[in-house]
Amino acid sequence: MSNEGRTTDAAGKPVNVVERDLEDRDDDTRGVDEVITPTSIRTEEQEAEELQQKTAEIERKVADGN
Repeated sequence: MSNEGRTTDAAGKPVNVVERDLEDRDDDTRGVDEVITPTSIRTEEQEAEELQQKTAEIERKVADGN
């Protein structure tokens, strides 16, 4: 599975933007963020990201023969 389309930091490591946004405590933008991206959508995006990570892990194990 490739990292194409995934957000990365300056070092090229994947960044979970949903988790980062949920942890962001900047009250100036939080209200706007919640209106634009309701928590339920963020939760679904987070769950989808977790499933993608688990799928990638399983695919690696299968490819390794474990």
